[in-house]
Amino acid sequence: MKRVKMIVAYDGTNYCGWQIQKNGITIEEVLNQALTKLLNEPIIIIGASRTDSGVHAMGNVAVFDTENRMPADKMCFALNHRLPDDVRVLHSEEVPLDFHPRKQNCVKTYEYQILNRKIEVPIRRLYSHFCYNPLDVELMQAGARFLVGEHDFKSFCTDRGQTVNTVRKIYSLDVTRDGDLVTIRIQGSGFLYNMVRIIAGTLMMVGMAGYPPEHVEEILSARNRNAAGPKAAAKGLTLISLDYETEMPSEIKGENKYWSYTLFQDQIPTEGKAWLRIHRCLNEEFERLVIRVVHQAVRNGAKTVFVKDEEVEGRLIFGKSYGFYKFQKATENSGWAVTENTCFDPDFMGKKVDTTG
Repeated sequence: MKRVKMIVAYDGTNYCGWQIQKNGITIEEVLNQALTKLLNEPIIIIGASRTDSGVHAMGNVAVFDTENRMPADKMCFALNHRLPDDVRVLHSEEVPLDFHPRKQNCVKTYEYQILNRKIEVPIRRLYSHFCYNPLDVELMQAGARFLVGEHDFKSFCTDRGQTVNTVRKIYSLDVTRDGDLVTIRIQGSGFLYNMVRIIAGTLMMVGMAGYPPEHVEEILSARNRNAAGPKAAAKGLTLISLDYETEMPSEIKGENKYWSYTLFQDQIPTEGKAWLRIHRCLNEEFERLVIRVVHQAVRNGAKTVFVKDEEVEGRLIFGKSYGFYKFQKATENSGWAVTENTCFDPDFMGKKVDTTG
């Protein structure tokens, strides 16, 4: 048995998105069928990003397991002969059996393209959103700055009732113009359902002077989908790449007007320990922050997580459940708390997580 990773590019125009569904053909279905015929065994792929109907990709990632002896790096060539012209596997390689494309830390890059002119150009109609009204790119860039960093993006997602944690980190968000083509390029640790398209729609409202740039910060604070702009059309969106982390960062920082923390991870590889210092946090955000960041440390390999609240003594309650985790005092007068229980997280690759201190 071996696991094969593929980089997949596709024109999403004729597909009902990535994930298999009853109402039409999808990218996942096409790949499953082609791989099953090629390798002469049932194949079910696991994709990294479940793009919507009409969304395109230059670098989506998927994996599958196979008993076939064909070299992994040759599979892309053989597979492409069996795929339709609007789907291609750009690269294939063998990866460890525990590699999961949605459970690894990565940077996702999307681009949203807007054709901004008086009359639409037919050859661009499938890959850009047509906007008749002039867009002020400088205003859009000013609004985009409020979205960079770690924030609760609840205002910028379509609620499907499945996502409890709506905090995401945006590393960069740039708006540029090349002639009549405006491009929004965004990089982040992950994105909520319809998040990029709602950001694009909101920034277009800013560019048309429908909102002042400062209003974007108010939309973030509202945490209400109705506060943000419209969802932009799917055809303008392309998943550019997923760049997986090759080395775990020694520390992770998160800071905005609601919280500030540092997660130290340098001891995870050698001792399985992580250290979370909460420098400041509003009371109403405290529990969610603890759950979110401790869970991140556990996903990164921590068996024990130490937590210190530097702002309010006694705010972290020993024995109380914080999501999957409980805490006890680490040592006398240390000010640190330590995870104390063995937890089961159904989303963490179906494995038990031992957090005994």
